[in-house]
Amino acid sequence: MNLAPYIDHTLLKATATTADIRQLCAEAREHSFYAVCVNPVYVPLAVTELSGSGVKVATVCGFPLGALLPEQKAVEARLSVEAGADEVDMVIHIGAALEGDWEAVEADVRAVRRAIPDSVLKVIIETSYLDDVQKRAATEAAVSGGADFVKTSTGFATSGATVEDVRLMAEVIAGRAGIKAAGGVRTPADARAMIEAGATRLGTSGGVALVSGEGSGSGY
Repeated sequence: MNLAPYIDHTLLKATATTADIRQLCAEAREHSFYAVCVNPVYVPLAVTELSGSGVKVATVCGFPLGALLPEQKAVEARLSVEAGADEVDMVIHIGAALEGDWEAVEADVRAVRRAIPDSVLKVIIETSYLDDVQKRAATEAAVSGGADFVKTSTGFATSGATVEDVRLMAEVIAGRAGIKAAGGVRTPADARAMIEAGATRLGTSGGVALVSGEGSGSGY
């Protein structure tokens, strides 16, 4: 299986430097990854580094906690797209999800969707904080709010993607959106298992190791 077209080659650490982002983009070019995923401050640099390559630029919104007003997330997403981002990965209002306020979760997603109507929107539900009932409801709220993808995890919580969670999300989505598995996709076997369960995109900082057939040993 060629994993490269599934991979969002990711660097979201607070310690990332311009040199790190340039290296990330060079690796993405070399291996023909689908996208890089960087923090908003580095979107213009990534756009420049990847010009003409066909590799997309993704960024994050309300990351990693999700605890911003919908209007704040909408502005953040819009500014990132205006800076050149092709895709935005937003974090839901996790507290609202834990309280079962699915109207608030959906409204949060919809605010960002309206701000970037022509860009790919991935919605992170942070599965490690939710039980199965909440995961199902959060997935449905994300799709109803306009998500193009529902994403398992930020990679900054207590755990990341699991095959079981991807399978659960695929059942709820029923082909209406893509699924991005992120956090803990460390080996080619992990990647293949996620794809077989229904993932259509993989978020990982270890993309080079994955496509070379090695374990990434990465925390994301």
